[in-house]
Amino acid sequence: MLAAITPVILTYNEAANIGRTLQRLTWANRIVVIDSFSTDETLDILSHYPQVEVYQRQFDTHATQWNYGLSLVETPWVLSLDADYGLSDALVEEFTMLNPADAIAGYSIPFQYCVFGRPLRGTILPPRIALFRRDRATYIDDGHTQLLRCQGPVASLRSPILHDDRKSLNRWLWAQDRYALLEVQKQLESPSEKLGWSDRIRRVPGLSAPIILVYCLIFKGGVLDGWAGWHYAFQRIVAELILSIRLIEMRSPR
Repeated sequence: MLAAITPVILTYNEAANIGRTLQRLTWANRIVVIDSFSTDETLDILSHYPQVEVYQRQFDTHATQWNYGLSLVETPWVLSLDADYGLSDALVEEFTMLNPADAIAGYSIPFQYCVFGRPLRGTILPPRIALFRRDRATYIDDGHTQLLRCQGPVASLRSPILHDDRKSLNRWLWAQDRYALLEVQKQLESPSEKLGWSDRIRRVPGLSAPIILVYCLIFKGGVLDGWAGWHYAFQRIVAELILSIRLIEMRSPR
């Protein structure tokens, strides 16, 4: 099965992460990277991996960037990865053993969040379809991120993808503000009945921050993870507060 999979990765100034991601992909015959004209050491790191093919494209939206990457894949299956994702050994073993029926269009994979390499007990990241048939999938934009539309049944894998982002705080804050602007646009343009419960809570500025604190520390067991659990909870609070500030800003009369 591994020979039938091409990993696709999006990058922009991911020098802090991309090396660890690629070290988990030594089994891949070809890796497609869509780079949004990085200005740090990302391209230099990529050049050290002979199976990596880099295509540069100016970023416009996540969906169009991902769909461009899919158009470059030649194998039947795609593994879509962010530059701060790593595959667990158990997940690679699951890939090796897969023998999917023709009807299966993709596989949903759980996530395990890491803080500076330390895995947490639980996170707010839901499983997502990351392994799928190239000819049965396309991406659409959804707020600050993207959704994959998969044509056909989706099965589930047990082992996780490791989310281990080690970019600087300045870069993280820049990204969160950028994401918040896109999420606010989604909030203002979407009728309430088309929003999930979490997005409806976010429509009330400041309400989501204390809820996410309790959710991360208590319901997800972050308090048992020590400083790493608090770090993750504080990150999520800051992200929610940035979104609330941007929402108030956009609603205020000019």
